[in-house]
Amino acid sequence: MKKLIFILTITMTLVLSQNATAQETIVDVAVGNEDFSTLVTALKSAELVGALQGDGPFTVFAPTNDAFAKIDSKTLSSLLEVDNKKALANILTYHVISGKITASDVVDALKKGNGTVELKALNGQVLTVIAKDEKIWLKDVNGNYSEIVSTDVMGSNGVIHVINTVVMPK
Repeated sequence: MKKLIFILTITMTLVLSQNATAQETIVDVAVGNEDFSTLVTALKSAELVGALQGDGPFTVFAPTNDAFAKIDSKTLSSLLEVDNKKALANILTYHVISGKITASDVVDALKKGNGTVELKALNGQVLTVIAKDEKIWLKDVNGNYSEIVSTDVMGSNGVIHVINTVVMPK
């Protein structure tokens, strides 16, 4: 009997902790991960935090701090200035797709699309997902690539896929 109670207690604890985790929005998940501190700063500067805390669902291709570090520091500092809020918002919304697209959804779509899939970002421009060299990549409208390095970080209003380079719109 003690074993049964112990097992039920563990099971309930796991279920409740998973439900608590699922209540965090994708913004909350990003705020709680130090690898996304530059992204969070940019979201605040572009005044997009509130929008991404909405119901969604959203799919966010989230650049890490290392991805942002690939941008010239003067350019990045300039983008974070109030006068460049519109340009920054354009870049950040290029990383967001309406709807929840999991890694398995992407793999299925790539199979159907012979290795490529086009996704329309919130800024209206197209991101191309490509299977290449046994990895999954994003290709921006300028022909630059970003590797998807981690997938399916779930939030209550969508999913985050981690990328290693900031994709740039026109």
